[in-house]
Amino acid sequence: MRSGHALLAATVFIATQAYGSTICRHYAERLPNLRQSQCEAADLQDAAARSVRGRTIWTSDIKPLEPNTRVLIIGGMHGDELSSSAMAFYWIGLAQNSVAAPPQGGDGPLGGQRGHAVPSVGATSPVTGPRAVHWRFIPALNPDGLFAQPAKRVNARGVDLNRNFPTPNWARDSRVYWEKRTGKDPRRWPGSQPLSEPEARFLFEQMGSFKPNLIVSIHAPYGVLDFDGPMVPPSRLGRLFLDQVGIFPGSLGNYGGVHKGIPVVTIELPNAAQAPSQAEMQSMWQDLQRWMGERLGPAPTAGKRLAVAPGSAPPTP
Repeated sequence: MRSGHALLAATVFIATQAYGSTICRHYAERLPNLRQSQCEAADLQDAAARSVRGRTIWTSDIKPLEPNTRVLIIGGMHGDELSSSAMAFYWIGLAQNSVAAPPQGGDGPLGGQRGHAVPSVGATSPVTGPRAVHWRFIPALNPDGLFAQPAKRVNARGVDLNRNFPTPNWARDSRVYWEKRTGKDPRRWPGSQPLSEPEARFLFEQMGSFKPNLIVSIHAPYGVLDFDGPMVPPSRLGRLFLDQVGIFPGSLGNYGGVHKGIPVVTIELPNAAQAPSQAEMQSMWQDLQRWMGERLGPAPTAGKRLAVAPGSAPPTP
């Protein structure tokens, strides 16, 4: 009986590994500068969530022994922003390295497996000292848009996921904004009702269950840094400088940062089809760690950011 159970377990393990390799081959073929080995090292886990077309939404958790901070990082909310998913995968490797520091005098393996806690020094700061971060990545929230030919901003039902979150007065404001400000741009259709889309519902549920202290949402191609939330924002990440572009009905920044009080850093990479250099992605990561150490605390002061003044025309991430 034991040998039968062992054989079954081994068969399941091999099948899982083969399936993971297939998924990672697809991602490596689709995303700029992503190697299949990088994707496989991310230890993607099935989040038990599916897109409109039934594709798996994958997550990756990197968790130290005793985390004191939870950070949720999202790539690929818009499927045609390929660089955002590519950078999320690259950052998974950096997060794994950040929690894999061995105890003094010992050698430690690369960490980052879901549910596998490893010793961590986390991100250090002269202000707060060591920070032990539980990182949760969703590298491709919109897989249907990502794998469409050509890739699409919207999901398989034509909904802009970044306009589908339940901000106050959504039914009125989202339709007015879509009709008046975007000229009924189909790439920015907010959907028939808030959280109508399974991908948006999944992220909404993650915010409730994971309870992140910080959300980082990676987009492209405006080449700026945006922020919504209750604290002093980072002034720059790498070559991207802060340029708060306003709030939009149904957006993640509006819902999470303004109305739920969770700091939301929105990174707008300068190119949707081409990933930044490794040096630049590393620089943005280091600047994020530095800002977290200086500013991210357990009891932020509530606050809101003003919307863009009427008549202005900011980019619409």
